Amino acid sequence: MISPNKTPWQLRTRTLELGQRTLVMGIVNVTPDSFSDGGSFFAPEAAVAHALQLLDEGAELLDLGAESTRPGSRAGGAVGAFDSPMVTAEEEQARLLPVLEGILKARPHAVLSVDTYKAATARAALQAGAEIINDVSGFQWDSAMAAVCAEARCGVVLMHTRGRPEEWRSLPPLDPDALLTSVREGLSASVAAATAAKIPLNAIVLDPGYGFGKGLDENYALLSRQQELLALGRPLLAGVSRKSFLGRTLAPLYGGQNAPVEARETASVAAQVAAILHGASIVRVHAVRPAVEAALVADHLRWG
Repeated sequence: MISPNKTPWQLRTRTLELGQRTLVMGIVNVTPDSFSDGGSFFAPEAAVAHALQLLDEGAELLDLGAESTRPGSRAGGAVGAFDSPMVTAEEEQARLLPVLEGILKARPHAVLSVDTYKAATARAALQAGAEIINDVSGFQWDSAMAAVCAEARCGVVLMHTRGRPEEWRSLPPLDPDALLTSVREGLSASVAAATAAKIPLNAIVLDPGYGFGKGLDENYALLSRQQELLALGRPLLAGVSRKSFLGRTLAPLYGGQNAPVEARETASVAAQVAAILHGASIVRVHAVRPAVEAALVADHLRWG
């Protein structure tokens, strides 16, 4: 059980204390093709109502996304055959900004993160009141992103992504040591890009990127050794909620087929507890109340 040192996370207008207890980040997908909710909250009014419900259930912060990064998507400006269309920065902002503004109108003190790898969208979201930019590419897909975040003095989440979504299904497997080396080196490169842009270290949180170019066994190897990434000197965020590797794990209960997304909640909570006990300071989740309850239990084990 890992207890990282208490550390402040500097956001755009405030500071969050990490390392005292696990923070729960609720997910708000403003997309028509999300793997996790199938576009249930695509309409702005539905997305705002959902966000407020997550806050009422105990989410300390929310992560808003307006482009799917599931396997086979065109995230990152890739080319080829895809399961979902390319989302331009303009379309992403048209989906995202009304929801962000609606949440802040109802809850002015809400801490909002925006899940985007596009600098233009990040700039617009920060100007509209976002505190954090969550870049799944770790500043690798848009060369202007680091400068935008530095100028805004916002918090950042830098994720490790192995390859791009259209490549994930064909990537060769890695053994645990090679996988950890890949994740560690990728995150180190992202931190270096951030600090080169004058983003302070206390603004940075790292995400191992579960499911982002990692196969079934690789995700479990990463989870079991997640605490090794604390050697990079920054707090960790874990996003395991409803991921496909959990659905595959449950396949024996579903006739050999991956468990459907709506049947992965208990497995998600189990994986979240494992992530907390292996050093995560923040968990990114779809179902907030079960995660809040699980975090309370895990935190007692972790800190007493």
